[in-house]
Amino acid sequence: MEPIDPATGQPLPPDAIQRVLFIIGTVHVYNIPPLTPGRGHLAATWTAEGNKRQIFTARLRVLETAITQATGEEEVKADIILEDPRNGQLFAAAPYRAAAVVEPASDSSRFFALRVQDEAGRKATLGIGFEERSDAFDFGVSLQEAQKTLGWAQGGPPGKKPVVERKDSAEKRDLSLKEGETITVNLPARFGRRKPQTGEEISSTSLSSFSLPPPPSTTSSKGGGILPPPPGPSTSSRAKRLSAADLGFDDGKFGEFA
Repeated sequence: MEPIDPATGQPLPPDAIQRVLFIIGTVHVYNIPPLTPGRGHLAATWTAEGNKRQIFTARLRVLETAITQATGEEEVKADIILEDPRNGQLFAAAPYRAAAVVEPASDSSRFFALRVQDEAGRKATLGIGFEERSDAFDFGVSLQEAQKTLGWAQGGPPGKKPVVERKDSAEKRDLSLKEGETITVNLPARFGRRKPQTGEEISSTSLSSFSLPPPPSTTSSKGGGILPPPPGPSTSSRAKRLSAADLGFDDGKFGEFA
């Protein structure tokens, strides 16, 4: 079975390859008002007044088609297709030739404005709405994948498949040393080794530079030196027994407090 161009309904070359990037069975289609300058597309106006602007419920596909030209180059295009979910008949198609073909609504992440085009080249803008946010997110991801395939993300010409540069392992440079080759490394002066001193140079050096500082004095003095450790409690003070008078009691007339 020959592949069919979904946007025109015309047969494609037998060697054409088609790939479905995204498909969902239910998406709501709206006849939307013109774009509001400075506010973007407002999905709230599409569903207002009992959802009277809805005109169709379609199946949506994002389809990628690769065609090999006579010159041997591969031309890639992407289309967003709205079909009748019952019989697959084409309702509308939007050739994805620029990012502006799909514009998100400014007040909802589930709605998009889609610029469709018929076989005669006439264009119109329809609104599409997903029932689940996850489906709308997957739709956006498929458009990003299409942009990479079309070469938009790499800055290449639209419709041309980006060329991937490949290098064979045999073409890699051989940086190994051959037999007889050496490497000379020049280190800065601060990394050089210290010149060893001769005996004469050592003898001429002042011995005072090798003298050690005097040991700290064990005696305490005013204003300097190492202080001795504080004295511990004396045995007599520990053994002293406090009397009742020391504790604040009065002996009274009966003598010592018992």
